[in-house]
Amino acid sequence: MGVGPSTKETSLHHFRDPLIKLLGEDPGIDLMGVLVFGSPEGNEEKIRCSRTAAVVAECCRPDGVIVETDGWGNLDVDYVNCVNEIGERGIPVAGLNWSGTAGTFVVESPFLANVVDFNKNPEGIESNIVGENNYTEDDVRECIKRLKIAMLKKERGQKWY
Repeated sequence: MGVGPSTKETSLHHFRDPLIKLLGEDPGIDLMGVLVFGSPEGNEEKIRCSRTAAVVAECCRPDGVIVETDGWGNLDVDYVNCVNEIGERGIPVAGLNWSGTAGTFVVESPFLANVVDFNKNPEGIESNIVGENNYTEDDVRECIKRLKIAMLKKERGQKWY
């Protein structure tokens, strides 16, 4: 889903993915799996894809879910729809997303409070530096922290989003 050099996740980033690495190492997290899905062109397919991802997550009965994307702009709609579908099923959700100068999404959802913006460019823009705006271990730690807090709040019967 990436659209520019600085938000492209290179093969090396995938082989050393800090999200998978830190989730796998965290004794407080039971990493159940990774679901990879794309962003279709048509709106009906986009909604179906996000809904299906949420249903798959719901069937796994997780305590929480992290949604990550390497896209931005119009892909925010797909990302937010997926986060929303998961949140509406009562599953605490956190995420990683590049928002850049906008700092916000082009659409809204009450379930976006736990999403970490991993923009690294000082001007908050997409640049020609390959991988400049990839998420790092620090971004992942913040995301995991937010997810754990959301899961704890749900466990205590509090509003988690």
